[in-house]
Amino acid sequence: MSRTTKPGPIARTAAMLIVAGGLLASTGCQVSMNGQNLPSPYYLQDDIQYFPAGPEFKLSREAAALRAARAQEKLDRQ
Repeated sequence: MSRTTKPGPIARTAAMLIVAGGLLASTGCQVSMNGQNLPSPYYLQDDIQYFPAGPEFKLSREAAALRAARAQEKLDRQ
């Protein structure tokens, strides 16, 4: 009769640690450590998102509408 041996608890734990370490090393995600947001290991290869600068005065349409309303009010008074 041949006797099959099961791996011991130390061998199983070591195998699980190796698999867990491989999974952790293969994923790239943003992490938060000690209050810092650290980028993924692949941040240099990521495509850059560019958002062009908007107008300095963000309420230009509202200001134009107010000027037009004031001008119309002046015309109505006359």
